[in-house]
Amino acid sequence: MPIRLAMLSPISWRTPPRHYGPWESVVSLLTEQLVKMGLEVTLFATGDSQTSGQLVAAWPRPYSEDPSVNPKVAECLHISEAFERSADFDLIHNHFDFLPLTYSGLIETPILTTIHGFSSPSIIPVYKKYNDRGHYVAISEADKSLELDYLATIHHGIDITQFPFSKDQGKYLLFFGRIHPEKGVHEAIQVAQRVGMKLLIAGIIQDHAYFEKLVEPHIDGTMVEYLGAVGPDRRPEVLGQALALLHLISFDEPFGLSLVEAMACGTPVIAFGRGSIPEIIRHGETGYIVEDINQVVEAVAAVHSIDRSACRDDVERRFSDTRMAQDYIRAYQKVLGL
Repeated sequence: MPIRLAMLSPISWRTPPRHYGPWESVVSLLTEQLVKMGLEVTLFATGDSQTSGQLVAAWPRPYSEDPSVNPKVAECLHISEAFERSADFDLIHNHFDFLPLTYSGLIETPILTTIHGFSSPSIIPVYKKYNDRGHYVAISEADKSLELDYLATIHHGIDITQFPFSKDQGKYLLFFGRIHPEKGVHEAIQVAQRVGMKLLIAGIIQDHAYFEKLVEPHIDGTMVEYLGAVGPDRRPEVLGQALALLHLISFDEPFGLSLVEAMACGTPVIAFGRGSIPEIIRHGETGYIVEDINQVVEAVAAVHSIDRSACRDDVERRFSDTRMAQDYIRAYQKVLGL
């Protein structure tokens, strides 16, 4: 009998997302691979979500796309829908952060939780309370809490076929991610100005005050261009035609999907070595791990020496959605004693 799995996705965005939504993107890729591998997967997500498994939706649309929605109401109805059906499943795979754990003592079905990073140390007490009865997966070694026990560390994977390889080096630098101070947009602009190269900025504006003060004044459409949110249809082109992706973060990155996507296209990554970055980038082979702006400038000058095919090969070896799904199946089997 195949494993009967309930996949609990976030509902901030559609699964898969139309443009931004890293957690929902991972859930979608994993769900589709598991269905291909013969598992019976029921995806609990928004009603406009798309899946080859069975979709159950307690809420029609993602609350980040509909300001009329009360997020807490939507979340409560969404989570309770999955847990009230728990007897129908062998296992619940929770991607919804810590809140679903508070239901876990009320049901018999085991729960595996992928911890997609800690938004704040203040949420760790919830994970600690359910540490003995729950099963936790880390998305990187760097993102593990010393206060918790983990079943496994499973790096995210991507659908490599959606990111065609580009052997030619691009003519511009690229920032790809949320426009927020911790993501280093302003620093990327500084680097582009110092090296005299065009910078493309792609991503949703998460901090409007930051954007208006430190980003927007530099956007001239010639040397600095803002593309807005770039969806799956344009993402391979934007990533693949860049000389390098700049990821100049000021926080400990739990995992960086955009880094893997860029490397799949053959584009090297230049990043500050915070959090999981050393687990993703092979320094000198698929990009450069640097410490300050001066080193970023030096890395841009040296990035021509990176073999773009090595970037692609490394993603194929380590970051495919097939590998991710196989790792999760082993984790499910451990939980279920199979």
